[in-house]
Amino acid sequence: MKLLFGADTVPTSVTEQLFVEGNARKLFGKVCDIAKEADRVIINLECALTETDGKIAKFGPNIKADPRCTNALRELGVTDVMLSNNHVFDYGKAGLVDTMKALDAAELPYTGVGENDTASRKPYYIDCKGKRVGIVNVCEHEYTYALPNRMGANPFDPFLTMQDIRECKKNCDYLVCVYHGGKEYCRYPSPRLVNLAHEMVLCGADAVLMQHSHCIGCYEEFEGGHIVYGQGNFNFVFAGYDCPECWYTSLLVELDIEDGMKIKFYPLVATECGCDLAEGEAAEKIMSAFNERNASLLDGTWRDGWHAFCTDKEREYYHNSVLSAKTNERETQLFAHYLDCEAHTDVWRELYPTWNTTNEL
Repeated sequence: MKLLFGADTVPTSVTEQLFVEGNARKLFGKVCDIAKEADRVIINLECALTETDGKIAKFGPNIKADPRCTNALRELGVTDVMLSNNHVFDYGKAGLVDTMKALDAAELPYTGVGENDTASRKPYYIDCKGKRVGIVNVCEHEYTYALPNRMGANPFDPFLTMQDIRECKKNCDYLVCVYHGGKEYCRYPSPRLVNLAHEMVLCGADAVLMQHSHCIGCYEEFEGGHIVYGQGNFNFVFAGYDCPECWYTSLLVELDIEDGMKIKFYPLVATECGCDLAEGEAAEKIMSAFNERNASLLDGTWRDGWHAFCTDKEREYYHNSVLSAKTNERETQLFAHYLDCEAHTDVWRELYPTWNTTNEL
């Protein structure tokens, strides 16, 4: 059985009509041919499919698209949709309900959301060719996560998520954890992410796929498990935004489950209306840089890459790291957001270590 995983997929003002028309070839190019050879095609839908205008309060953009955008997903051959991410609740409960209804109408099963934080943790299983694959789909704490008394996305929890992985593995042959988190635009994981991914494997995950960073990160094999620290976007043409260079390349991940689990990477390049398979020199360049970063996980130099990224962001975090009597509501909320979201606290801890790290050295 071959499982094909695409990361962040968002119909935008540039691509929305093509999604509605079901023009998968224009949107995904030669990826369509790869998808035809897969038994399951799994993507992360990182927006609400709704016509409501009820935006939630948050930092960052509120993203939605026409519910009929499912037409292109079906035409591509998408079979399963991951919804645990930081944009699926951008238009509140009404927007999430509309999203679920649109996917139900298109007969596209999904996971990663629920009526409350407990329901959102419900395990997801794929049965195909005599094999059962379990998927645990979680996201970091960034506005969309479910609460005890409110629907939303499945929030990562250092204890409950590991419990879910162990329980899910009891009922399946293979288990994949799709984790939506990590620092945007950073090609290297934080120390926390490395420890987290390792623990997921030790708890039973055969593969850990991290999304959300909008760039290709690194890959390692650990204790027989596959860990991808960042796939990059799948189809996300962000109109009117000056995106960094890393935004325009990504990886499609194939997990081949026959005798054990094997992994294969397809390098992708962004196009004016989506993505396409990278070929020739472009593909070689993407994979060469990827392999160099993978090697950094073996010799420990990935920590230098992570530290350099955080240092580059210091001005942004320094100005929002202290509250005072003069702090306004927006500044207070930004401070709270940095405390709430794991990716931001990773940077904060790297930039501002306590005296404990130098005492009596």
